[in-house]
Amino acid sequence: DGLTYVWIPPGTFQMGCSVEDTECADNEKPAHRVTITRGFWIGQTEVTQEAWKKVMGTNPSYVNGAKLPVVNVGWEEARTYCQVAGMRLPTEAEWEYAARAGSSESRYGDLAVIAWYRGNSGGEPHEVAQKKANRFGLHDMLGNVAEWVSDWLADQYPPGNATDPKGPASGNLRVMRGGSYFHGPRFTRVSSRVGFLPTGHRNMDGVRCAGN
Repeated sequence: DGLTYVWIPPGTFQMGCSVEDTECADNEKPAHRVTITRGFWIGQTEVTQEAWKKVMGTNPSYVNGAKLPVVNVGWEEARTYCQVAGMRLPTEAEWEYAARAGSSESRYGDLAVIAWYRGNSGGEPHEVAQKKANRFGLHDMLGNVAEWVSDWLADQYPPGNATDPKGPASGNLRVMRGGSYFHGPRFTRVSSRVGFLPTGHRNMDGVRCAGN
């Protein structure tokens, strides 16, 4: 798809509500130790409109711009794009591990420096990679557009530690991560998770692919 992908090494991290984070929802609990046993690739940026058009031949976005993130993308379409590009959707655990990049905080930096969110976006998405990257070199893991992951949404995480979790076997809603240009600070945290119908489309929803 012409995008840059970054190699994320295997490792262990604390997934879910960060220590002393007072904004956590119940579905971010319990915090638990997760081991990612296999390294993986993940997009350095969100999928751009330029890349989406190259792979899919269309552009569903409501504001056009080659380097703007593609939006108005449903889960099924996001999965198809990643597959056609030779990649896949990241698991929820992979996404949070990559977003944290070794940080145990609710955000991997000062929000205004790392993210386009309601407080500074002007109500619009912005070109990718304009904000400071995390320690893995990934841009816009928080803010700009929300990102689909592969998992079904559970009301809470199962208790105990986990290894390469893939979420529930079934469900009604798919998980979306990272918040967007529309969201306030509460939803622009690395552990924040929301669920939407996989057939749903919104002008703040995009995608970032992963692969092995």
